[in-house]
Amino acid sequence: MSGANDDHEEIARAPRIPGPRRAADDHADLTSPFAEPAPRPEPAAPEPEPAPPEPEPEPVLELPHRVLKSLLGAWALSACSAEETRAVEDHLTECAPCAEEALRLRDAVGLLHAERDLDLDPLLRSRVLENCLGLRPARIPVPTWATPYDAETARLDALLRDIGESEWHAPVRLRWFEDEREVQRKTTVAGVIGHLLAVDGIVAASLGLDDPLGAGAAAVAGEASPTERTEAYWNASHRPPTRSVREPWREQSHTLIRTVSFAGRGVGDLTVTYGDFALPLRDSLLERAFECWVHAEDIANAVDYPYEPPGGAHLHGMIDLAARQLPAALAGRRRTGLAAPPRELVTAGSPGRSLHLEIEGAGGGHWYIALDSPAALGSREHAVAQVAMDGVEFCQLVAGHVSPEEAAAGKDGDREAIRDVLSAAASLSRL
Repeated sequence: MSGANDDHEEIARAPRIPGPRRAADDHADLTSPFAEPAPRPEPAAPEPEPAPPEPEPEPVLELPHRVLKSLLGAWALSACSAEETRAVEDHLTECAPCAEEALRLRDAVGLLHAERDLDLDPLLRSRVLENCLGLRPARIPVPTWATPYDAETARLDALLRDIGESEWHAPVRLRWFEDEREVQRKTTVAGVIGHLLAVDGIVAASLGLDDPLGAGAAAVAGEASPTERTEAYWNASHRPPTRSVREPWREQSHTLIRTVSFAGRGVGDLTVTYGDFALPLRDSLLERAFECWVHAEDIANAVDYPYEPPGGAHLHGMIDLAARQLPAALAGRRRTGLAAPPRELVTAGSPGRSLHLEIEGAGGGHWYIALDSPAALGSREHAVAQVAMDGVEFCQLVAGHVSPEEAAAGKDGDREAIRDVLSAAASLSRL
């Protein structure tokens, strides 16, 4: 028995094993030391976020056609507001003419990249101005007959802005025909601008404006030839002309345009005398536009600058002026024995022979040149010969840059008449 008691005493003295401890989030019965911990609840699945509402389509501006057309330039430059952009682009899907204009404007904007300054479309300024003035005409518009001069002086000025200081002294070779042979004169880029300044001064003096050769020269501006005025300007310079000549030339061209714009309709008939010949002011400014283009090409060739011919409408006007001058030029060559005498007597019923001048390409058309009298009008019925030429090449012939023999012309009919007319065209050239 004693042994059994000893066993009970040892069991009583043994340490008690504690039950498992309750977890912090356990909700078992606290009174039971052996209670199993409650299972950990599964986390609740997150509730799905509500889908964002469908955006309502933004309203498209309802604008009339003329307003949408006026926004095409701003749209091409990405300068429209978001609403205007949507309105324009919706309109372009429905209006083919506006879509074509938008494509042209986008192409033009692509040329405005800084790395392509020298490749700018030379007609960009004219197109933008034409579009702007068409939408909102100027209160004092430039006369139509003065716009070629305005455009060509602006194009040349853009060329001059792009060239460097040293290029103003680049050699330029001026060429023209005189006494049946090619004449050349060497000068510089600055010298060419001085030449344009001096000859444009004849037009300025005829309008009562300041003459670049001085107050004394204005009184006799019509008596000196363009060559004499140019030589006088070059000789009066204490040193070879520099880029400083650009500012007075450009200011003079601006003043001419402003003056004829404010002068009214009758000013176009004012006579401008160039020494041994004269032109009405409307033709005089067209002739000055032609010479500005020709000499701009001379400069561009000297400094390796890309340069394009004038726009078709302006080129047509220049060709028309030369064609109208051909009968008088042919008569003048006859007086000096350089052309064959007339073959037919010109009377009221018989205007004499004609030459059909067909100009192809931009600015082209058909002209009938009177062969037997400068006062007669040419006609299709009396044409004895035909000459077909590209418009730019015909202008190069008139400028004296291509000889009559070198002119790539399609010829048919009276060979003598063809030779006389092509030679008369070359004789219109001068410094």
